[in-house]
Amino acid sequence: MNNYQKFKKLVGSAAITGFIALLLLTCKNKGTAALQETPTSGNIKIEADESFKPIVEAQLATFTTLYKYAHITSVYKAENELVADFLNDSVKVIVTSWAPTEEQKKTLLEAQTVVRTNVVAYDALALVLNKNNKDSLLTYENVNDIFTGKITDWNQINNASKLGKINVIFDNTHSGNIRYFREKFKLPQQLASNFYAVNNNPEVIEYVSKSPGAVGILSVNWISDREDSLSISFTKKIKVAAVSLPYLDKELFYMPVQGSIYDKTYPFVREVNICSRESFTGLGSGFVSFVAGEKGQRIILKSGLVPATMPIRIIQVKNE
Repeated sequence: MNNYQKFKKLVGSAAITGFIALLLLTCKNKGTAALQETPTSGNIKIEADESFKPIVEAQLATFTTLYKYAHITSVYKAENELVADFLNDSVKVIVTSWAPTEEQKKTLLEAQTVVRTNVVAYDALALVLNKNNKDSLLTYENVNDIFTGKITDWNQINNASKLGKINVIFDNTHSGNIRYFREKFKLPQQLASNFYAVNNNPEVIEYVSKSPGAVGILSVNWISDREDSLSISFTKKIKVAAVSLPYLDKELFYMPVQGSIYDKTYPFVREVNICSRESFTGLGSGFVSFVAGEKGQRIILKSGLVPATMPIRIIQVKNE
């Protein structure tokens, strides 16, 4: 073999070796990319309604402890903002009381996006009062009249009351909390002058604790966990109103507790949804499955809300 043939063979071998190395590197990179996110690993952001922060934080704490390669950043926003982010594809997973309309589903489907909505819990909107307010039993009609402006002073409910003007306090002008009552009582977009928005649910509690005539709207998951120190501290600052059902026995009043949320005898119950637009089974899907599964549902039960996918047993205790 002459020198030219040796050189040609050497170059050919080097080329083949380089091609194989490049092929292996490409395959390795593709494999790494494919494995960057799984149902139990990866790095994603989710957004949640600020109303549901306590239950979302509890779920994330357990999920990320069980799956050490799962990194989920949670961002809390008013409902209008997180829904806009979701529809604009700025975030793949949201926790909210909102659910997409058929028209919105159709629009997303036309853009080749399938939205999956999972009901994971049932929450209640509590009406919270100042500790000095003795009128903690409200009929459904009382609440309707307060929100629609027919009742504006506590002496219209109790002639002996000296609390004066009723102010309704809620968490945010774009929140799911006030949207619920807008739809329930057909309220106008421009609320009456005695409605006041703060910034979040804890600020509702602070405002009501300092204002004898106030009625606050509060997601009950902020005050329902009897083992959580923050929840306990909040319940010490306010009292929760019991409300009757519409058109039924006005002598029966129901608190926003698990039994009354479960059978909907408390009248202001809503769903907690997790909406996902993931196009593959990634970390977002893994988190949704966890919350809807046994461990996640037990966390919801402990928090004082009602699990949506796990059967529960209500025990009625009678005082003899």
